[in-house]
Amino acid sequence: MITNATLAFLHELKEHNERVWFTEHKNEYQQAFSEMLDTVVQLLVAISGFDPDIAAAGLDPKSCIMRINRDIRFSKDKSPYKSNFFAFISKGGRKGPFGGYYFHIEPGATFAGGGIYMPEPVVLEQLRREIDAHFGEWQSIITQKEFSSHFPEGILPSGKLVRPPKGYDISNPALEYLKFKGYYTQRFFSDDEVTDPGFVAEVAKSFRVVTPLVKFLNSGLSGD
Repeated sequence: MITNATLAFLHELKEHNERVWFTEHKNEYQQAFSEMLDTVVQLLVAISGFDPDIAAAGLDPKSCIMRINRDIRFSKDKSPYKSNFFAFISKGGRKGPFGGYYFHIEPGATFAGGGIYMPEPVVLEQLRREIDAHFGEWQSIITQKEFSSHFPEGILPSGKLVRPPKGYDISNPALEYLKFKGYYTQRFFSDDEVTDPGFVAEVAKSFRVVTPLVKFLNSGLSGD
């Protein structure tokens, strides 16, 4: 489970984001990472119970976790490390095009959800075609009471067009969603919730709720 020690390490890393400090606190990082890894292992087991695609993917838990080192080559911010842990669990792996489940651990800003964030243009067009062709099914997924209770913000867009995308008419009933540049959900957790022994089970519950959305998005990419 994620402990207060992990949250404290991330908080301190944000305050002292430099290589010398990180090296001096390497043991604390390794302990924090082990808690994150253990959480991913538990969530993989839980997700495999309701998503056969994840069960069949044979994912390496470590490969689901983003590196803590930042890519600063093209960034004005030269801070060498991220001050959070992030994991993405998808049938195609962390770098694949498919939708999946994710969670972000950060003091005061932890969240979890599912979907596809900022897909490549070719992938985005496939998703739009799927929503356009099966809009009734899309609506039934995102208007479920349980879905709304776990994700009160609904579907988030990771950017949105002002005009209809090319090839779609302004009268299209799905137009609001066809303008989206991504499709994902998120649910926030307090630090007390993160360090509660029931945190993994609660995140897994939200993942189960978002599974129909993940499957819908992936069906448009795999031709299922």
